[in-house]
Amino acid sequence: MVRELFTMARSKKACIVFFDEIDAIGGSRTGGDDSGGDNEVQRTMLQIVTELDGFDPRGNIKVLMATNRPDTLDPALLRPGRLDRKVEFGLPDLEGRAHILSIHSKSMNVDRDIRYELVARLCPNTTGAELRSVCTEAGMFAIRARKKSISEKDFLDAVNKVIKGYQKFSSTPKYMVYN
Repeated sequence: MVRELFTMARSKKACIVFFDEIDAIGGSRTGGDDSGGDNEVQRTMLQIVTELDGFDPRGNIKVLMATNRPDTLDPALLRPGRLDRKVEFGLPDLEGRAHILSIHSKSMNVDRDIRYELVARLCPNTTGAELRSVCTEAGMFAIRARKKSISEKDFLDAVNKVIKGYQKFSSTPKYMVYN
């Protein structure tokens, strides 16, 4: 399938091939154990490496890969000439978190006096996905209370619930919001 993907991409005038969560197939190979499922994954990764090296010119094909676990990628994938640039996106700062919260709540019916900066302060070291979960959960609190709009208290309750939930499954210590 990888070969077919690149063949189709070469037939286009310009193409972007995007691999999301490349660590799922581009993880470090382990020696010795040859289980059937791993062979398929390794063959897929090796075909991607072959296409990146390629003796055939890639033309106007740009390859992008994303991962949140760069430490697990196979060194063969990271050799010079295969991936030219590495761009890291860190966690959003306070202003960014407040902006992300306002973007995700734009389509929701929220009270006008929501202090997104306050909510953002209660969510240090959180990703955009976690902040979206906070907005969704705030909406759920409002729905359960049969309210027509989401209040700031709904957001604070959502921060408490979402952060507690992530704290259970995360190896890094998080925080808890007390009302």
